[in-house]
Amino acid sequence: MTLAENIFGRDLVEGEIGRIRLVLAGWGYQLGRGDDRLLPGVACQVLLLNRSPHLDELNTELFEWIRRERLLPAARGNTLHAMQRAVAALGYCDPPQQLTGRRSPRATGGAPKWAEWVDRWHDTSTLTPRVRGGFRSTLLRVGRWLEAEHPKAADPADWTRQTCAAWIAALDRMKVGDYVQRTTGLSDRLGKPLEASTKAGQIAAVRRFFRDCQEWEWLPRRFDPNRALSTPRSIAALLGPDPRIIADDVWAKLIWAGLNLAPDDLPQSQAGNFYPIELVRAVTLTWLFSGQRSDEIARLCIGCIRWQHNGTPIPGDSQQILARDAVCMLDVPTHKTGTAFTKPVDPILGQAIDTWQANRPEQPPFVDRRTGQHADLLFAVRARRISSAYINNTVIPMLCRKAGVPAADVRGNITSHRARSTIASQLYNAKDPMTLFELQAWLGHRSPQSTQFYAKISHKHLGRTGLRVSRLALGDELRLGHRRISVTKIEFDYRDDIHRLLTRIMAAKRAVVVPLSSVSCWAVRADNLLCPDTRVSIHAGRDGRGPMVGHVDLGG
Repeated sequence: MTLAENIFGRDLVEGEIGRIRLVLAGWGYQLGRGDDRLLPGVACQVLLLNRSPHLDELNTELFEWIRRERLLPAARGNTLHAMQRAVAALGYCDPPQQLTGRRSPRATGGAPKWAEWVDRWHDTSTLTPRVRGGFRSTLLRVGRWLEAEHPKAADPADWTRQTCAAWIAALDRMKVGDYVQRTTGLSDRLGKPLEASTKAGQIAAVRRFFRDCQEWEWLPRRFDPNRALSTPRSIAALLGPDPRIIADDVWAKLIWAGLNLAPDDLPQSQAGNFYPIELVRAVTLTWLFSGQRSDEIARLCIGCIRWQHNGTPIPGDSQQILARDAVCMLDVPTHKTGTAFTKPVDPILGQAIDTWQANRPEQPPFVDRRTGQHADLLFAVRARRISSAYINNTVIPMLCRKAGVPAADVRGNITSHRARSTIASQLYNAKDPMTLFELQAWLGHRSPQSTQFYAKISHKHLGRTGLRVSRLALGDELRLGHRRISVTKIEFDYRDDIHRLLTRIMAAKRAVVVPLSSVSCWAVRADNLLCPDTRVSIHAGRDGRGPMVGHVDLGG
């Protein structure tokens, strides 16, 4: 630094460094503080290499040359990266390329003709990049199978119903690791049979490929993909709602850890905490209380928390209304199954977000990865958004360490998405539970069938329901919210509890078919409900033609 000051003048050098500090301090960088010594050292070396003290004479080629020739120590790479971002914000060069970590090489292999068609489909499809990439990997796996077993069918135009049947039969017998390009991360599962969900997903990828190619008139319609590549019944029978909820005792400890998070619990870097404690606490409580996907949490925007009292908006820090009387509303951004919506959440979550929002440094607008529009993302600092993998990679291990619980259980690793299932199941089994349709709206699902994969009926809830059913008799009254209903009447709004269905049966005194909004299938038998010689059997499930229906048989 002394050399640069002697050559260019101390006031000029400090003035240019001050301009960089001002930008970095506004984004929340520690490099922007006056007591930092890393930035002056790197900035002076860059100015000397450029032989000019003026920032407006720095350019993108200079920064790339410094990195390529390794003219600065590797430990100063992050500081050089931050400096280039600040110079780019001042309008003198391009921002540095995103450092997204190591990426796996793009999958290749298989029959060349098939791979050519797959890449053509990949470049044309309008699916999201992640889904499109997953389908491409599956389709290239099909190409390797074709090259080994059916080389004459490498051209998709040569596929017939017989080829489809041969592929599905081979897939049904495949093991983990068959026809894959890389086995990294599969060592403990190699040779095991594929799960039913994996088989169904790979069939869906091939079905989508042929359906699109036929719709775009690339291929002749030699077969119907929806029929020839439908999921076999033997595989479909193994699919169904099986939410991997977190055990109640483990979940309670994780909530305790999140509510009592302290700065010492945060992962440390050489410069201290990588993210401010207010940001980490807000992200943590959002995961614990919102029931949202990690991608949706990372894409929340400034002002996503609103407070209401009797339908009237109020400030979050209002002293006129008690916190317990206010409703905290969370604005959820556009997600993979629908548009933006608003839901009520715990006030603890709202208070944590308000605290971070009050301490959040001003950030430049970001491009929303899903909508492509500019957005003021809530969880961002140092002009960088948090990763959607931050919860899985950092928050959950941190909470498990503090709570003293393992990071995995009998259902697998504790992941961000398992919290969604856990919260949904708790709301569905609560003392005053949400109905399936209410839970559907709270989770943001388009269809109640999707909600079934998140809400799992607990054994305790089934026990309470069975007790209510066993005690029903003619003349009894049921309480539904604030209403009382006689068993001999049908004057109520149907909901998904089984005793409401029994009420309708007793009122009708004959076989009836009614719509069900409950889980995919369950059966209840209640004896001696109508008279000593009458038996009622209720079976709920799909009839193969349409939505869920309940078939009720009354007989002696």
